[in-house]
Amino acid sequence: MKDKPLAGRVALVTGGSRAAGRGIAVQLGAAGATVYVTGRTTRNQRSEMNRPETIEETAELIDAAGGHGIAVQVDHTQPEQVRALVERIEREQGALHVLVNDIWGQSSEPEWDKAVWESDLDSGLRLFRLGVDTHVITSHFALPLLIKSPGGLVIEMTDGTDEYNATNYRVSFFYDVAKGAVSRMAFALAKELKPHGATAVLLTPGWLRSEAMLEGFGVTEENWRDATENIPHFAISESPSYVGRAVAALAADPDVARWNGKSLSSGQLAQIYGFTDLDGSRPDAWRYIVEVQDPGKPADTTGYR
Repeated sequence: MKDKPLAGRVALVTGGSRAAGRGIAVQLGAAGATVYVTGRTTRNQRSEMNRPETIEETAELIDAAGGHGIAVQVDHTQPEQVRALVERIEREQGALHVLVNDIWGQSSEPEWDKAVWESDLDSGLRLFRLGVDTHVITSHFALPLLIKSPGGLVIEMTDGTDEYNATNYRVSFFYDVAKGAVSRMAFALAKELKPHGATAVLLTPGWLRSEAMLEGFGVTEENWRDATENIPHFAISESPSYVGRAVAALAADPDVARWNGKSLSSGQLAQIYGFTDLDGSRPDAWRYIVEVQDPGKPADTTGYR
């Protein structure tokens, strides 16, 4: 079906309670997929992030979009929980076609502008545990199922393109190293998956209008532009649905193997696949950041969205 190109496909979106994970899960559902969405926050229990968004809400949004959402509470730092999740997917669906590793989940911001010796070590190592170890554990258990079906796709989610992160310090030792590790995971997985006919890519959204970001700026998705009065470059921001549509486009592409091992962004893929953000625009945040924001030019999204 043209309007449901992922009908019959099974996806696992980890870290899908909110933000990019939720946007991805819902857009995969809109394309017709069955989506297992995991996280630690349910209607009965919150994770250390102490946010109100839940995996059950995400599953309901998937259903409303036209897919089939299945919420499963999983702590991806716990191997046995991940093993049980994959066994359940195999038992219930018999296959896994798309894996999106989007776990982050730290309760506090990294200690920006602090050297490694000035930073809290326990907090930094916890960041690695949540942002790096979880991806490894999930891939270890999920990929044997994914490669049983031809054309499998693994998407490692990060912040920043390879090109940008290679030349820009991300203002925290632990954050910088964690994002670099995820980038390298996508590279390594691409090499390991290729002989099995599967593809791995690195994908970054731009400046994301997550629930926490909107709340922090005192705006909603409906009036987010009001925040540009104080944060002018927020004009290039994008909704979580935008990167979700990028994932759905990749998953539906019969020639997705051309991207194996590549670093991609939502704005870049919008130009190629033709999708838009919810407002009909195509923000290209990483090009804007390099060409406008970082050089200190006045905010102007002309030609960038």
